[in-house]
Amino acid sequence: MLSQKTRYTIRALQHLADHWREGPIRLDAIAEAQNIPRKFLTVILAEMVREGLINSTRGRDGGYELALPPVDIRYGDIIRLTRGSLALVPCASRNAHEHCNNCLPEAECRLRGLMLTLRDEMATMLDRMTLADEITLEPPFAGT
Repeated sequence: MLSQKTRYTIRALQHLADHWREGPIRLDAIAEAQNIPRKFLTVILAEMVREGLINSTRGRDGGYELALPPVDIRYGDIIRLTRGSLALVPCASRNAHEHCNNCLPEAECRLRGLMLTLRDEMATMLDRMTLADEITLEPPFAGT
């Protein structure tokens, strides 16, 4: 599962992408539109400024805006910045590999093989998709 921080970061960046080239967007406007706690959003946006994905402008007309065109910001990069890895288990991470506790030796573990395949397929898809891509909205599941 994606962490709450990763989900908030993606939603905030999607909001800024929706308002690309409209000038700085105020923190309160992002927080309200995306239902993100203001304090949490402040931390997230500061981190994204340090990473070079967004710019901040101080003052009365200040706010936040993407530092790069939406087409240049890939979902895979956002997840790696906030989560560290796309892998669902530590032994399937390409960049943050760790041996799993209480598991088979990696050379014998079919679950690891499955998770590596899944990780690679997911990485391919997330590295192909950018903030500029249209995303189809899906109806809620029945009973939710």
